[in-house]
Amino acid sequence: MSAGNNQKDSGEAVILMRRCACVVKGGRRFSFAALVVTGERNGRAGYGYGKAKEVPLAVEKATKASNRSMKPYCIVDGTIPHQVLGQYRASRILLLPAKPGTGVIAGECVRNVLEAVGVTDILSKSYGSTNPLNLVKATFDALSQLQTRDQVERLRGVSLS
Repeated sequence: MSAGNNQKDSGEAVILMRRCACVVKGGRRFSFAALVVTGERNGRAGYGYGKAKEVPLAVEKATKASNRSMKPYCIVDGTIPHQVLGQYRASRILLLPAKPGTGVIAGECVRNVLEAVGVTDILSKSYGSTNPLNLVKATFDALSQLQTRDQVERLRGVSLS
């Protein structure tokens, strides 16, 4: 069950709510899991996964985990500096830079991650599994591979004019 468009001004989005049932003698005992992405919309974002007996507690745990996991990512003029392919288990995501005015062309899970990071113009294509948790992790893997031109020049010790 996916919870859509729960994005607030702080850049927090509940991407996934799962209900799990444990069958006991008296009936079913439910527990909940939440996947949350938070971001400052300026190049920093993180995700968290929390589980609890109640929905609000699961969301709170996931939000705390996502705030702890926030990292900076390379964003140049509202898009990414180069094409990149991220992968996590059976999910793969291809991110392509786009010209200003294009918007975020992506599925719901990937869109929430990219908007939390602060990307405004990008193209994406997902391959393989569409499991929301794996797609979010693959998107963060792709974002972690990004490097600006200056970083590549410093790394190689040459000028890329």
